Amino acid sequence: MSTDGANTGLDLFIQRAARVREAYAELERRNYGRAWTNQEVVLGLVGDVGDLAKLVMAMEGMHSIPDARQKLAHELADCLWSILVLSHLYDIDLEAAFHQTMDQLEEHIALVKRTD
Repeated sequence: MSTDGANTGLDLFIQRAARVREAYAELERRNYGRAWTNQEVVLGLVGDVGDLAKLVMAMEGMHSIPDARQKLAHELADCLWSILVLSHLYDIDLEAAFHQTMDQLEEHIALVKRTD
């Protein structure tokens, strides 16, 4: 949420991701007797990142996967969903963390350029 209390675009993504995750949790409780733990959510992300890697390799000609571009878009969104869910589960201000991390990376780049 922005400093003025208004929802940002990222906040809306996080809210939707959390709603979809809760809907999956309801299905998991109904079908398996319990919802996924946070650890299982991150393991799902790890599996999705593996799928993402294969699709990137396909896009670079190293694998043959039909409809690789469409599947890549889906897998990127799937990975983003998991990250948004994890930020919600752990109450991380992802927007602030993103900006802070980008600031740190830019500072590092500037420092390296100065020492070249």
